[in-house]
Amino acid sequence: MINGTDLRNAMISGANNIARHRSHIDKLNIFPVPDGDTGTNMSMTMANASAELQKEQGGTVSEVARKAASGLLRGARGNSGVILSLLFRGFADGVKDLEEISGNELANALSLGVDDAYKAVMKPTEGTILTVSRVASEKGKAAAGIDNDTIYVWSAICQGAEEALAETPEQLPVLKRAGVVDAGGKGLCCIFEGMMSVFRDGVILQNDADEEIAVDLTSSDSFNSAAAEFDGDIRFTYCTEFIVSREKSPRKDPEELRRYLETIGDCVVVVSDNDIIKTHVHTEEPNKALEAALRYGQLLTVKIDNMKEQHRKAKAAEEAVKAKTEKEALKPEEPTEKVGFVSVAAGDGLKTLFMDLGCAHVVNGGQTMNPSTEDIMKAVLATPAKTVLVLPNNKNITMASEQVVPLVKDRKVMVLPTRTIPQGLSAMLAYDPDLTCEVNAVKMMEAAGKVRTGSVTYASRNSEFGGHRISEGDILGLIDGKLTVIEKDIIHACFKLTHSMVNRSTAFITIIYGEDITEEQANEAYNRIKSKVSSDIEITLVNGGQPIHYFLISVE
Repeated sequence: MINGTDLRNAMISGANNIARHRSHIDKLNIFPVPDGDTGTNMSMTMANASAELQKEQGGTVSEVARKAASGLLRGARGNSGVILSLLFRGFADGVKDLEEISGNELANALSLGVDDAYKAVMKPTEGTILTVSRVASEKGKAAAGIDNDTIYVWSAICQGAEEALAETPEQLPVLKRAGVVDAGGKGLCCIFEGMMSVFRDGVILQNDADEEIAVDLTSSDSFNSAAAEFDGDIRFTYCTEFIVSREKSPRKDPEELRRYLETIGDCVVVVSDNDIIKTHVHTEEPNKALEAALRYGQLLTVKIDNMKEQHRKAKAAEEAVKAKTEKEALKPEEPTEKVGFVSVAAGDGLKTLFMDLGCAHVVNGGQTMNPSTEDIMKAVLATPAKTVLVLPNNKNITMASEQVVPLVKDRKVMVLPTRTIPQGLSAMLAYDPDLTCEVNAVKMMEAAGKVRTGSVTYASRNSEFGGHRISEGDILGLIDGKLTVIEKDIIHACFKLTHSMVNRSTAFITIIYGEDITEEQANEAYNRIKSKVSSDIEITLVNGGQPIHYFLISVE
């Protein structure tokens, strides 16, 4: 049996799970208008219900379901959000007055929600969230006829939803052309999966933006341009959404409003409870929609978007991205030159620096973002040289780089196992064009070995490391990967770390600041370091633009 606490935690878990997948679901959009940000709309709709449920513990299944339904309705965004609120409003009706529910009651309640959702949509389209919810409900009811266990029934519901989602491209040709599954259906699957974690394991999935899960949401390997598919498909200009208070006209039937809106537009969804009417319509006459709404009560919120303008901007953005991608695409080049270089780095400043030092290509990557062997191989093949030297600049990228050597047949590939960005820069500076590649490889690695690398970053979680207690958000300073400094202030950490790296033999210090450091902060760190070290030491400040690390410090 599922009690009120189980349902409350399941709804919160479902909200967290779709939040984790939000940006991936947004990428499924094939209709580039305000309704298109499906992942965001559904996530924010669920978040409103989650916030309401987290205000207090306890309650029966009936009370929790009603509170969730109310939160969903008030927070509903876009068509997908409104349909989601309808599913759970019907569910709440199905569990009315119940303290706990069995598998059979669970399936029946979801079935009522599906009925509500279908009735509210003027022209229900198969291959959408409606189909996914309906098939899931049917699978749940069939399972309940076999076993009344709630976990067994909800497992069938989740499986039915996934199976229906996989079929959506066959039901909607536009999905198949774009190479995707339905975004709303995928969002519903994520919510059901989050709820399953609680029903089956008692675990509330957490929403951690830094761990947003990468999942394959497309039905094929290709993902076609979406905006171009809809040049002539936007019949109405304005996506109009509003909420009406029912305080002054509680008995006036919202169905009359829906019937009127269907005469001036499409995509009409009207949902109500005792307090409000939530409405969505695409129309050429938003003023008439609002005038009609005022006969039912005061307008609490109004949102009107020009879908044709949104479409125009989306199409222009897609074309710009496509042009940029085509321009930056690496193409194989004949190996005509004697030697070439490929480096790995993240950050526009660092990429420019490596290219200024002679790298033909800089593969985007580094800490937490390791490029694949194929990424590195493409850069090697696009380098027009008979011998290509690869500088991975990270110990976690060296192995992937070495896999390129036997794969490339038409030129020689040599991997210099540089472990840090400063090592890579020093290696490039040591290159002598008058020497052979073999001799250069030795000299370049000797130069890299003389470099001490410092890095200033942050703690992403609470932990204990090397005998140190670390709190989330602490500023960490590392020397050649060894934790040395724990501070609260970024600039002080940079100064303290650099000062500890300097000795009597130091001749050069290079301070490379990252994307999260302002020029003012960088200059402050530079001036503090310069004021405390010998005037004989040459100090250089470079805007690397790298992520993760506030500062990278090279000491030679």
